[in-house]
Amino acid sequence: MSRADTVRFRHNQAILVAAIVAAIGALPLASARWWLLWVLLVPVAVAVWAWRSGTDADASELPLRALAGQRRVPWTRVAELAGDARGRALARLDDGEVVMLPAVRATELPQLIAVTGQELPGEANDQ
Repeated sequence: MSRADTVRFRHNQAILVAAIVAAIGALPLASARWWLLWVLLVPVAVAVWAWRSGTDADASELPLRALAGQRRVPWTRVAELAGDARGRALARLDDGEVVMLPAVRATELPQLIAVTGQELPGEANDQ
């Protein structure tokens, strides 16, 4: 899989900047008492999530990355792609399981489908 054939979806990097600012803001509280050090875990977890999570797509599979795990879903298992009421992209697999695609918006589904080399149902009639 070359990077040229892969489409990457990531969260907005402003989330990472906000987590860094929150960590700096939490330093005085966390350093006041030793038992308040756990306060720093929240912005650190948000920063790691913003840096790590997302969806990569190529012609053969969908690697999904979250805060603490990764899952690879072959395109042959994807039965349907759809958006939910909140604008997130979802994939329904051939066994009925619904998987949220991290960092992919429903409006970006055509870009996700294009990487597979397939056409959208309405595109063949438009040309």
